[in-house]
Amino acid sequence: MTRRWVLLVGAALLATIPLMVPEGARAGHDDCTVAELDGVYVFTANGFTTISPATTPTSPKAIVEVIHFNGDGTAEASRATRSINGNPIEENPGSNGTYTVNPVPFDGVCQGSLTFAGGAPNFDLYFVQANPDVIWEIQTDKGNVFQGAATKVSHH
Repeated sequence: MTRRWVLLVGAALLATIPLMVPEGARAGHDDCTVAELDGVYVFTANGFTTISPATTPTSPKAIVEVIHFNGDGTAEASRATRSINGNPIEENPGSNGTYTVNPVPFDGVCQGSLTFAGGAPNFDLYFVQANPDVIWEIQTDKGNVFQGAATKVSHH
């Protein structure tokens, strides 16, 4: 009887192990990956920026930009129009960059970062794992209060 009891308790413990694994780490296909961001997106954002030597964000800033996320952690901004303090600047082509994605989703939301050549601008990225057609972005460089969304317009 004791041996049978030990086997039953052991089997019950083994059955509970999958429940102790953190959400998002249970199966490889549940992970967030850079491959989920693959296509052409239009990024629109607005907010404020600091123009040197000011110490607080005081100048309005807006952008409309075409970004190609390549599904491999690289990105190119093929065209952008920025306006800082009412002065529009067209960039054609824009900058190249790299992005990362944290593999563990938080309540179905993936989080990552995007950095353009030269080390700035830098953004935190958020997207819904089940539908990465919209990427919410917030600039993380000091002296900026700048956020917006990139909407997928086509696949590569």
